[in-house]
Amino acid sequence: MAGTHRSRSARSAPPSRGRRILLWTAGALAVLVLASTGALGWLYYQLNGNIQAAEIEDRLGDDRPEDLSPDAMTILVAGSDTREGTDGSYGQAEGMRSDTMMVVHVAANREWATVVSIPRDSWVSIPACDLGDGTESEPHQGKINESFALGGMNGDVGGAAACTIRTLEQNTGLRIDNFVSLDFLGFKDMVDALGGVDVCLDEPIQDDKAHVDLAAGCQTLDGEEALGFVRVRYSVGDGSDIGRIERQQDFMRSLAEKAQSKLTDPAALYDFLDAVTSSLTTDPELAGLRPLYDLAEDLQGIPEENLTFLTVPNYPRQLDVPEDTANVVWEYPSAGLLFDALARDERMTEDDLAAAAEESPALRPSEVQVQVLNGTGIAGQAAEVAERLGDAGFTVVGTGNAAGEAARTVVGYPEGLAEQAELLASRLLPAATTEPDATGPPGVLTLTVGADFAGVRGG
Repeated sequence: MAGTHRSRSARSAPPSRGRRILLWTAGALAVLVLASTGALGWLYYQLNGNIQAAEIEDRLGDDRPEDLSPDAMTILVAGSDTREGTDGSYGQAEGMRSDTMMVVHVAANREWATVVSIPRDSWVSIPACDLGDGTESEPHQGKINESFALGGMNGDVGGAAACTIRTLEQNTGLRIDNFVSLDFLGFKDMVDALGGVDVCLDEPIQDDKAHVDLAAGCQTLDGEEALGFVRVRYSVGDGSDIGRIERQQDFMRSLAEKAQSKLTDPAALYDFLDAVTSSLTTDPELAGLRPLYDLAEDLQGIPEENLTFLTVPNYPRQLDVPEDTANVVWEYPSAGLLFDALARDERMTEDDLAAAAEESPALRPSEVQVQVLNGTGIAGQAAEVAERLGDAGFTVVGTGNAAGEAARTVVGYPEGLAEQAELLASRLLPAATTEPDATGPPGVLTLTVGADFAGVRGG
């Protein structure tokens, strides 16, 4: 594959402790180094004060998933791709974007952790979000990273994180406890503070859009080059976002290794930690060196073989919507099994996912037929929902009115279609319940839109 790391064939090997998640490794290093040198005074407070806190609790709404494992930690980690301060050198973009999005689940017993990468081109249901100006966005289908842009319309990282968390919770059923955001320019500063990071490329990479012009072979990338390298997409390999996720993960491991190699160079290490902490925004619970160190210490205690890196099972949306060649959708039931397991604080490995996929063949929305009945008493609701279902690739066979008004939204299914009903409820209407219903046409789900539909839409 063009432009890949030569070490990629070893990707399945368990990552070393030095390759763990950069953000918490950096937090741990900060405290450990300062403690060992006795420089706990103004240096500690300088670094600690760099970390920004953003309150998000009051922006998440009341319709959140139940917290099935309160002692576990489920954390959103996002790269904030704001162009502020770049003078247009990386292109123009309103507000914020997020090219990197991960959900990190640390088990309640602290004996295992799972990092789930979320492709930014995931086509999902985006709920109504606070736009920061007293108004809300309309619920709709779109790329998941649009949620970060909507919430961050006014440059507010907290708003961006809140909208992304709402979107993740609604589409996964996972309760997100915390968030960590690393901004666009901070990544570049981190690499430069370490004197660059080494990569080995099988083939040259040239991409004007990402400002990348790299020769084949082993070389040291400075901050500018590294930023382009982790952003490049279309001119490398198959041009997919999945390929970019793999390159980003590889590079972050290399960066963490380089940071550890600087333990004996206090000046370089301090510059690195200053760049990291200056680029971090977190929820109040994680906003400080101490809580980041505590989390890093928990991660350090996890056995190598119990740290799992996964990407949400997905397939090209083009299989459901032929004209969409750019996006992916999550593959069910595999994705649902993954999210359900994490919600219950149960470990799932790549082998477990593969076995589940073999046991339960993938379901496609285009294979699911549904009739939509309006039980809200509000004209036009069935048509609105039917349009959203069509956008998601489902086959709508008809619309109409329910026999009476319904308090809740229900997916009724005939015998043998329970998994199809779960797919519909999970993919588009996460607040909907499913129940057996033999009154509808054979082979067709019956979606009755209830009075709670406003809540489903994010109101």
